[in-house]
Amino acid sequence: MIPRVLTVAGSDSGGGAGIQADLKTMLALGVHGMSVLTAVTAQNSLGVQGAWELPVEAVRAQYRSVVDDIGVQAVKTGMLASAELVEAVAELIGATDAPAVIDPVGVSKHGDSLLASSALESVRTKLLPVATVATPNLDEVAQLTGVHVESEEQLRQAAAAVLEYGPRWVLIKGGHLPGDAVDLLTDGSAEHWLRAPRHDNRHTHGTGCTLASAIASGLAKGLAAPEAVTAAKEYVTGAIEAGFALGGGIGPVDHGWRFRTGA
Repeated sequence: MIPRVLTVAGSDSGGGAGIQADLKTMLALGVHGMSVLTAVTAQNSLGVQGAWELPVEAVRAQYRSVVDDIGVQAVKTGMLASAELVEAVAELIGATDAPAVIDPVGVSKHGDSLLASSALESVRTKLLPVATVATPNLDEVAQLTGVHVESEEQLRQAAAAVLEYGPRWVLIKGGHLPGDAVDLLTDGSAEHWLRAPRHDNRHTHGTGCTLASAIASGLAKGLAAPEAVTAAKEYVTGAIEAGFALGGGIGPVDHGWRFRTGA
């Protein structure tokens, strides 16, 4: 059987992030991608012009439809928008026997809010505890924990603050720091520092969605978290290097870079 991965996230009509990025990543990494749509956005390279969340009953019905018939080897979450959606999805994942990658999406690449402030406590107390791997960026770390990271040395402090909410592993993404792109994966005991050269390319829309989906794809194949994250980091680094212009703003990473380069 081809490993099956379910993404629970919003749609990006521009195709660079969200459900669209997730499914492209899963195809590129050899797993069968399935989706639960949580919101529809009007979105392009310039930003998010509108967002409409789906009713909780629609999200729950999609999830049950896929999991009860097809089954999953991993689940990945993205945009969940409201406390009600966060809590419903956390409950569904908690009852599913599969690893979960939680990307606590707070704002878009363009600075548009994708999570209501009233939902933050639900993310902390309901969603993060069901995570096999949580993947916050530095803005999301600050939003969730109040820890503001300005140097590589502070990544440990950020990880400890997130781990207090209960994820098994946390990957603190340090891509906003100067220098090489360095991330810290830890379970509070083992530490894995992942470094990659920083590519001078502004077209990075969808980076977080792509990384989380790549990690979920690795977990679905049976990799342990450190191996899944290492492989995902390599994939997304190549995708960032190959990111391309689209529209008049920030273009997407290239999910199909390996098809084009033969790597």
